Amino acid sequence: MAAPPPASIRTNHRLSSLSSKPKHRPPLSFLYLKSQPFNSSLHLRLHSKPHLLNAISSDLDISLLNPHCPSLKSRLASGETLYGIFLLSFSPTLAEIAGLAGYDYVVVDIEHGPGGITEALQCLRVLASTHTPVILRVPEVSAAWAKKALDLGPQGIMFPNIESVSAAEMAVSYCRFPPRGVRGTAHTIVRASAYGLDDAYVSRCEEELLIMCQVETITGIKEIEAIAAVEGVNVIQTGPLDLSASMGYLWDPGHKKVREMLKEAERRVLDVKGEGRSVYLGGFAMPKDPPEMLKQRGYHMVSGAIDVVMFRQAAVEDVKRFRSAGKNATEEGEEKEDGYYSE
Repeated sequence: MAAPPPASIRTNHRLSSLSSKPKHRPPLSFLYLKSQPFNSSLHLRLHSKPHLLNAISSDLDISLLNPHCPSLKSRLASGETLYGIFLLSFSPTLAEIAGLAGYDYVVVDIEHGPGGITEALQCLRVLASTHTPVILRVPEVSAAWAKKALDLGPQGIMFPNIESVSAAEMAVSYCRFPPRGVRGTAHTIVRASAYGLDDAYVSRCEEELLIMCQVETITGIKEIEAIAAVEGVNVIQTGPLDLSASMGYLWDPGHKKVREMLKEAERRVLDVKGEGRSVYLGGFAMPKDPPEMLKQRGYHMVSGAIDVVMFRQAAVEDVKRFRSAGKNATEEGEEKEDGYYSE
């Protein structure tokens, strides 16, 4: 299999595709719909006449809302190692930069970030414009959070702190419509289905959705093989910070015992995959465990950066550089001035 192109090439292609996209005249059915004032009676008439709604949806370019590109699941199945970034700031600007930079995916973190569904929606919209898949990490394993997250239309969802088979099975059930699950149904109006205009959404959404379960405690790691084998779980995401806390090393995530436990968890997940299960290993890079090392150990999805951490590091270094340069410049300036007058 040919190696994927470098990030710089992917980014240039992404930029060129955005700038050169041909403009299409809106279809007649869309112009008709747009010309009508929105009201509930029109909405009801459309849904009482499926042929009219289907005609409208077939003419619309749904890809403008959720750009059609190879799904994360299909790329993993083809053997790619995907590289992503976590977005904690909920800044649409930083989200757009991340997408244009060429990351394979962006995790919008509702668990630890300050934003909620409304703020996440803005990030999904700008990332759609850069053709970058989004994964939403929800705060807890609950039907309500899963429903609200999935209705926005991300390619993936990440559930935190999965410690048992039953918890993993519940997480999967929250992502599936009845009778296979318990996900609430509003597919005729939510963004995930282009607000009801994408009539193929229901038939493909469960197949394309990437379900990620974070196993990040001692209790969870004891059950990690069984969790990885749960039907519908696509990715086991390790969590070195929570793992270190659960082991009593909150302030030392790089402790030898934590590293050993983490590598044991990695091995056991990869063993499950080696048995023929379609499950992948995902993880976070750490200061002493860079993304390149995770890739070498067999990780299939590597989150190598966090937006607020990148900005923090850049800001601190910028201030240090200025203060250091200012001191040196003053000393050099005094020497030059003395030399000038002594001539």
